[in-house]
Amino acid sequence: MRFMAFSLLSAVLLLSSRPAYAQASLFYLEAQAVGGYSSAAREAIYYSMTQDDAMQKPSVGFDWLQRLSGEGRDFGVIGVQARLAYNHEPDREVELQLYNAWFRYKAGLADIWIGHDRPALGLSSYFDSHGLLLPTLAMMGWGFDRDWGVGFSRDFSWGNLTGSLTTGSGMPIYSKGNYLASARIAKGVLERDNFNLGLSAAWGEILETMGYELMSDDPEPFQVVSIDFTFLWTRFESRIEGMAGERMIKNDPTCAFFWRLTMNLLEENRLKLETQPVLWEETSELRFTMSAGVSYQVTADLALRAMYQHIHAREDHDIIVIPALRSLYPNIDAEEDNRIVFQVYYYGGI
Repeated sequence: MRFMAFSLLSAVLLLSSRPAYAQASLFYLEAQAVGGYSSAAREAIYYSMTQDDAMQKPSVGFDWLQRLSGEGRDFGVIGVQARLAYNHEPDREVELQLYNAWFRYKAGLADIWIGHDRPALGLSSYFDSHGLLLPTLAMMGWGFDRDWGVGFSRDFSWGNLTGSLTTGSGMPIYSKGNYLASARIAKGVLERDNFNLGLSAAWGEILETMGYELMSDDPEPFQVVSIDFTFLWTRFESRIEGMAGERMIKNDPTCAFFWRLTMNLLEENRLKLETQPVLWEETSELRFTMSAGVSYQVTADLALRAMYQHIHAREDHDIIVIPALRSLYPNIDAEEDNRIVFQVYYYGGI
């Protein structure tokens, strides 16, 4: 599947027909050390979500952006982000992750992308949290942080309109009748208005994957609506998201609520204190996680982060609600996990 991903990226580059008379590129090195302790595992862990998930793990990689120009204007951008991640297990110690792999064409009416990018659903469609410890709803199984496909984005003076049609498989590429169509309309330009209010809808038949692991061979229904709101006020950042619909669990209605509150301290917001409750209802049972985090930007390239997380779940749905417990203890009915995770994160240009 990774070969298919690189093949698709190569095809995108070859099919960009206009000559690039002037080019400018940015190249960043990325490295992170991740480790902590889980009360459910009763041992050290080397990930923030699960062993099988893509984020966060000890890894090294790069992030490359290439601007394409011709005939006096920029017409496109290529983005590739890849890394080698360490898995703390004997049969697959090193994993190649292709995170970003897209070509974005500036068509005038809208920007069009093809490759591996963000589906147009909820907060994760514009909030880049790939290097952070605290997970968004997309990282917890409510959609995908990245997915293979095509999409568009158009900015207006009042906000933004985006749409995408993707495979509904996340990191890997599979073709089993799976697909995910999504669209989002937003009011407010965050950099100008200090707020952004979005309404999204997504529908399709998606595959349950965890990182590059396929958890189920058959596509399951995914039909949700989402409302998200980001508000910046003085030193505070508030990000709220609510989802409701049908999501892979016995075809029962389900809903979720996410809130991340961030306090910025010190000059240039170098110190961040965060708290994040997440609540959801599935099969008439209310479940939750509570996370708290601290992040200190030592230099422009180096950050230190820590997270405490309390995860509450019940027996039948651990594989979806709290996959970490099921992957650690396949045969037990784990009720909760308390974990603390530390991260040293480097991201610097060369």
